[in-house]
Amino acid sequence: MKRIILILFLMINSGISGLEAQKKLTLKECYELAMKTNAIAGEKQAYSNISRIKDENLAKGWLPTLDANASVAYNSDVVDFGAATASVPGMSSLFRPMPQDQYKLTLDINQVLYDGGAIRSAREIEQAELRINEKQTETDLYKLRGQINSFYFNIMLLNRQKQLLENYFNLLVKRISTMQSAADNGVIKKADIDVIASEKLKLEQQITENRLRRHAFMKILSDMTGSEISDSTEFILPDHAAELPDELQRPELQVFDLRKDQLSAGLKMVQSKRMPKAFGFATLGYGNPPGMDFFNDSFDTYYIMGAGIKWNIFDWNKARNEKQVISLQQGIIENRKTDMTDNLRRQLEAKMSEINSLTELVRTDSELIELRKRITSTAESQFGNGTITATEYLNELNSEKSAVINSEIHKINLSLAGIEYLNISGQEIE
Repeated sequence: MKRIILILFLMINSGISGLEAQKKLTLKECYELAMKTNAIAGEKQAYSNISRIKDENLAKGWLPTLDANASVAYNSDVVDFGAATASVPGMSSLFRPMPQDQYKLTLDINQVLYDGGAIRSAREIEQAELRINEKQTETDLYKLRGQINSFYFNIMLLNRQKQLLENYFNLLVKRISTMQSAADNGVIKKADIDVIASEKLKLEQQITENRLRRHAFMKILSDMTGSEISDSTEFILPDHAAELPDELQRPELQVFDLRKDQLSAGLKMVQSKRMPKAFGFATLGYGNPPGMDFFNDSFDTYYIMGAGIKWNIFDWNKARNEKQVISLQQGIIENRKTDMTDNLRRQLEAKMSEINSLTELVRTDSELIELRKRITSTAESQFGNGTITATEYLNELNSEKSAVINSEIHKINLSLAGIEYLNISGQEIE
C-alpha cells in the first residue's frame, strides 16, 4: 500500500513539474500584468472616487441652503410718532416710541428653482474631467509597452542565441574528441587542437555572458509584471497580421478629443451665466422687535417667505469673450492633435519600411545559411584531410554560426517591428 501511495505521489509530482516546465508567457499577458502591477494603475479608481464625490456636491446645488444668523444693533435715531403728532391734542399719547436696540436670531432658507443649466453644465464638465484623467492614466500605462517589448524580445533573442551557442559548443567538443586520435596518428598538429579548444573556451564565455544577461532581463521583466519568470518559462513569439492597419487609435489622440468635449461643456456653462435665475427664500426668526413690527417692543417669533428672479441682462461682453477664449483653446487642441497625427503617420511609414526590409532579409537568410553549411562541410573535410588549418576551418564555422544567429535576429526583429507598428497605431495585439 505504501508503495502504491509513493508511486502515485511521484506521478503527481512529475505531472506538476511537467506543467511548471511548460509555463508559457505571451507578450499580451506581459502588457496586461504590467498595467495591473504598475503603481499608477490604481489612479483610475482614485479619479473615479474623486469625480463621484464632486458630482455629489454639485448635485446638492438643488438642495435648499440653511444659514443661521444672529445680530444685535443699536440705532441712534428712530421714528418718533409722538413728537410728530405733538401738535394734535391727544395723539402723542397714542404712540409709543420705537425701540432703538434690535435683536435678531434667524434661520434663512434659500432654494434654487431654476439656474439656467449651470449645475447640469458643471456636472458635465466634471464628467469630462474624469474621462480625461482616466484616459491620461491609460496613456501613461501605454508607455510601458515599449519597455516590455525591449525586455521580452531581448530575452527571446538571448534564449535562441543560447541554444545556438550550445549547439556549436557541443559540436566543438565532438570535434576535439575526434581530433585527438588524428593528432596521435600525426594527421594534424597539436596546435590545431589548441586552436579549437580556445574557440570552445570562447564559446563558454559567451554562454556565461548570455546566461547573466538573460537572468538580468528576466528579473526586470518579472518585477514589471509581478509574475515569476525563470529559465523554464517559454516566451511565445508574437505574430502580427499580414495586413497591418493604418488607423490611429492611440490614447493620446483620444485625450485631445476628450479635452475638446470638456471645453464644449464649458461653453454651456458660459451660456448659463446669461440665463435668468429663479429662487425661493424663507426666514424663520425670533427677535425684538419681531420682523417688521417695530411697534412691538418684545421678543417674538416671525417668518418671511418669498421668491425672486435674477437676470444679468448686460455683462459688458464678458460671456462673448469667454466663448472666444474657448474657441481659441479648441483650435490649439486641434492643432496639437493634427501635429501628433502627422508624426505618428511618419513613424508608421518608417516602421513599415523596416518591416519590408526585414521581410526580405528573412527570405534570403535560408539561402545564405544553406550556402554557409555547405562551405563549412567542405572545410571540415579539408581540415580532416589536413589540407587547411584549424583557423581556416573555424573561420568558416564562425561564418555559418553568424549566419544562423543573424537569421534568428532578423526573425525576432521582424516580429518586434510588427508589434511596434501596432503600438504606434494604437492597435491591440493578439
